[in-house]
Amino acid sequence: MNIDRETFIAWMERIMDRFEMADKKIERLTTQRNCLDGEQLLDNQDLMFLLKVSLRTLQRYRAKGILPYIKLDDGRCYYKASDVHKLIRKRF
Repeated sequence: MNIDRETFIAWMERIMDRFEMADKKIERLTTQRNCLDGEQLLDNQDLMFLLKVSLRTLQRYRAKGILPYIKLDDGRCYYKASDVHKLIRKRF
């Protein structure tokens, strides 16, 4: 199957437009963080990496009231960045 030059160029332009749209969406997703009232929220993975603690330690912090958290209906826990900074200043 042969196509003429104009058809090929038109298809390539459409493909490039799609790539640009996908690139913009990816950029928006990578720069957008979980936020609540304009404040960044951290999940368990983020916090375990940041504090270099285990999941069990985070559970202990939650149970003892050391670290305030927000629990979603599906069981995931999130922590406000300001609360984490307070914990770091206070404990570490």
